[in-house]
Amino acid sequence: MAGNFFTVRCADCENEQTVFGKAASVVNCAVCGTTLAQPTGGDAEFTGEVVETVERR
Repeated sequence: MAGNFFTVRCADCENEQTVFGKAASVVNCAVCGTTLAQPTGGDAEFTGEVVETVERR
């Protein structure tokens, strides 16, 4: 599986959550439920602020 993980900050509650860059389903914030990422068939589209890229090893 090729891809990176990203730390995404929620715009509503500022919770930081790690999300896979090629997410196959909608990713919601674990605290408030706001959508952080939506699948696009390839790389996910992030709706929160990307704080950090955690590269694959």
